[in-house]
Amino acid sequence: MKFSSTAAALILAVSSTAPTAFGFSPSSSSTFSLSSFSTVKRSLHNPNTIATQNIFSTINTRSNHKIMSRAAAAKANANSSLLTMNAVTVGVVGATGAVGKEIVDCLNKSSLDVSKLRIFGSERSAGTTRNAGKFGDITVELFDVASARECDVVFLAVSGDFALEHARAISEGEGGAVVIDNSSAFRYDVDVPLVVPEINGECTKGAKLIANPNCTTAVGLMALWPLHQLFKVKRVIMSTYQAASGAGQPGMDELQEGTRAVLSGERKVAENKVFAHPLPFNVIPHIDKFQDNGYTKEEMKVTWETRKICGLADDFPVSCTAVRIPTYRAHSETIVVETELPVDVEAARKALEKAPGVKLVDDVKNNVYPMPLTATGQYDVEVGRLRKSLVFGDYGLEFFVVGDQLLRGAALNAVLVAEEMAKNGSL
Repeated sequence: MKFSSTAAALILAVSSTAPTAFGFSPSSSSTFSLSSFSTVKRSLHNPNTIATQNIFSTINTRSNHKIMSRAAAAKANANSSLLTMNAVTVGVVGATGAVGKEIVDCLNKSSLDVSKLRIFGSERSAGTTRNAGKFGDITVELFDVASARECDVVFLAVSGDFALEHARAISEGEGGAVVIDNSSAFRYDVDVPLVVPEINGECTKGAKLIANPNCTTAVGLMALWPLHQLFKVKRVIMSTYQAASGAGQPGMDELQEGTRAVLSGERKVAENKVFAHPLPFNVIPHIDKFQDNGYTKEEMKVTWETRKICGLADDFPVSCTAVRIPTYRAHSETIVVETELPVDVEAARKALEKAPGVKLVDDVKNNVYPMPLTATGQYDVEVGRLRKSLVFGDYGLEFFVVGDQLLRGAALNAVLVAEEMAKNGSL
């Protein structure tokens, strides 16, 4: 790890693209007390007061600012929870994309002591200026490895191919930066930790290259992990309902334009270039490429990554069906688990209420449950519809999870990884 009297540079590599090899040995895991804002939550969000997703996004953003303020106040009163670290120089590659923008926003609210933020881009964007909130207006620099290595941390909000080409060059050797990569380029490499900080944050200690999980996996595991600790999950069956933003800004644009074209009478069926079929007024049971076993790669990512992050056996049964739906943002998941120990629904509720990064939203008598409309822009994952399974009886639970995949499933998780590394002395 590189230390500087003035800064440590954090490079977070973020992308939604998926490459390479799939073999890995599961890493060990243990619980981790979240060091930051996730533990200060719950009271700021009323799901019944707003009628549109755009308004919710605005309100939720303001709520997150309040959450961060309360978290900062709580930390000021508890010296043991303060992050003791040098100021860090943070680099972001791909800050103009959907995930990259969220990384910059999360850094604005993070407990990381950022002395300088640098934004790297292509020849097309180099020289332009980006507003970075409290960091001011920042001129985009042309990316090169040498400049990135001057940082102590960089987020690559770019493709998996880009990460494969540059991530190790940035991080390896004396003076290399820490790289936190959100693409799938390194997720299944044995020597690269795949991290959800609340589950296996200790794996980051001493690491120079960290992989961020697939968004669907990260959202689901926030609810699965505390229940696994309580009842010892034996098998997992998941169905996902994934927003257009899972395909980045182009996916959201195609949904918006296609919906407009149909509603205006301009077209009977929307055009599609990003998705396999038109998404407006449709659902598509196809995300990523189909594999030889009949599952898509998106579905298999959930299987592979759940095993690795939770330290489960290579043959631990996890099955997923992934469906694209015509919402802008926040992925939804129906999860059914069979357990080794008999379940207690009330104990499960209490465990979820205490879990960092989780918000129990489960009052069906008043029609309160997780929805993309209420989860959009929120740092916490919403969990509800909790009930004993009719299939597995006393040894099964079913529940519904919704999380903002651009945050919990990408940008926020990456920044929390950096915070954990600062806390454990790896930055």
